[in-house]
Amino acid sequence: QLQLVESGGGLVQPGGSLRLSCAPSGFTLKYYAIGWFRQAPGKEREGASCINNNGKSIKYADSVKGRFTISRDNAKNTVYLQMDSRKPEDTAIYYCGADWGPQISAERMCDLSRAKNYWGEGTKVTVSS
Repeated sequence: QLQLVESGGGLVQPGGSLRLSCAPSGFTLKYYAIGWFRQAPGKEREGASCINNNGKSIKYADSVKGRFTISRDNAKNTVYLQMDSRKPEDTAIYYCGADWGPQISAERMCDLSRAKNYWGEGTKVTVSS
């Protein structure tokens, strides 16, 4: 079964750091744009950060800019989201999504009005003291 698998979620104190990983099962990420999306309790899903297939196009939501860093290692077939200076409002389920095509920019990838090829089941992140 082709799917994305997120890992790295958990409980972190405010100001702490956490790194999420997104890896595919059954396919390679090399030609896919990848996005990290999050959904807090009672809120709609939003794009946190996205990256195109070669890593040259990156987008961050204003709420995470300067604190989160997205990166990809195509050799390891994995995309990462480094989250620093965590805030309680970062508490959410984090999902990664993938969309095929070198022409897909990070901005387009983060556009949730556009369907994605694959989604993961999410990993829960809680920021609390």
